[in-house]
Amino acid sequence: MLNPFIPKFKYKFFNRIFFYIWVMEKIRILGVPEHFNFPWVQVVKEQPLLTQEIMLEWENESRGSGAMNAAIRENSTDLAIILTESFIKDKIEGNPGKIIGFHVLSPLVWGIHVPASSKLKELDDIKNVPYLISRMGSGSHLMAFLLAKQQGWPTESLEFEIIGNLEGAQKAFRKSTAKVFLWEKFTTQPLVNSGDFRRIGEIPTPWPCFVLVASENALTNFPAEVMKVRDLVYAKSVELKSRKALSIEEISTYYGIEKADINDWFGMTTWASDSSVASDSLETTMELLKDLNLIGNKIPVDKLVEKKLISLH
Repeated sequence: MLNPFIPKFKYKFFNRIFFYIWVMEKIRILGVPEHFNFPWVQVVKEQPLLTQEIMLEWENESRGSGAMNAAIRENSTDLAIILTESFIKDKIEGNPGKIIGFHVLSPLVWGIHVPASSKLKELDDIKNVPYLISRMGSGSHLMAFLLAKQQGWPTESLEFEIIGNLEGAQKAFRKSTAKVFLWEKFTTQPLVNSGDFRRIGEIPTPWPCFVLVASENALTNFPAEVMKVRDLVYAKSVELKSRKALSIEEISTYYGIEKADINDWFGMTTWASDSSVASDSLETTMELLKDLNLIGNKIPVDKLVEKKLISLH
C-alpha cells in the first residue's frame, strides 16, 4: 500500500533508483573486520566504479581465512584478502583462485592468549593445552604448528577446538581455564586491556601476511575491473600512510582500538602499494609449510598467481 504522505512521483523515483542498483554489476569483496582492511573499507565507501555501473560490495568475514578460502572455491565472493599461508595451503589442495597481489607486506604478529583467570603464565605452561581455532586451515590453526615447532614441541599431538571467530574464543575462555588462542595481537588488545585475555607471548609470521585472491569466475569474466579495484586500494593505502595522524584517529574510531595501540600497529605495518609479487616470499612460505608437514608438495610459484595481473620477480 502506498503511503499517502509520499507523492506518487517520489515512489517512481525511488523505484527507479532501486531497480538501477539491483541490475548493476557487483564486485563482491570479503575480508576480516580488522584494521588491516581499512583501505578496502574506504574504497568501497567511495564507490569509484559507479560510472561504469559496477558496485563494490564489502562483507566482513569474522571466521577468518578458512571461511574465505571456501568462499573463493564456491565463487560466492569475487575477491578476498586472505592470510598468505592459509591461501597457499588451500591452493595446493585445489583452490581455483589465484593471487593478484599482496595486501600487507609486513608480518602479522599473532598474540598467544589464554584466559586471564587461568594459571597459565608462560609458554611452557601451554605445551599440552588445546588450541582454539576459527576452523581447520585457518591462520589460527596453521600458526599453532609453527609455534610448536619453534618451541620444540611435538606437532602430531596438537589438539584443536573449532570456535568460529573471536567471539567464539571469548565464550570458550569463559567455560574453561586451560585453552590457548592465537589471534592478531592488536585486534585482541581491548580484551587484554579489559582483563578477559592474558597474552603470554607473540609469534610473527615469517612471510608477508595478506594476499589478495581473485576467484576463478572473476579472473575469467572481469579481470580488468578487479585489477582496477586492486590498484585503487593500493593508492588509498599510500594516501593513508601519508597522513598518519588522521589515519590513526580514523582507524582507532572505526575499529574501537586505543589510539596508542593503533599508533604502534601503524608504525610496524607496510601495506602493499603496487602489484609486485616477490616469488621468494611465496617460495619461503611453501618451504615452511612443507617443513611443518602441512603440505605434501610445493607447486611452481607461477601456479599460485595470475601472472597477467601482477609483476612477478
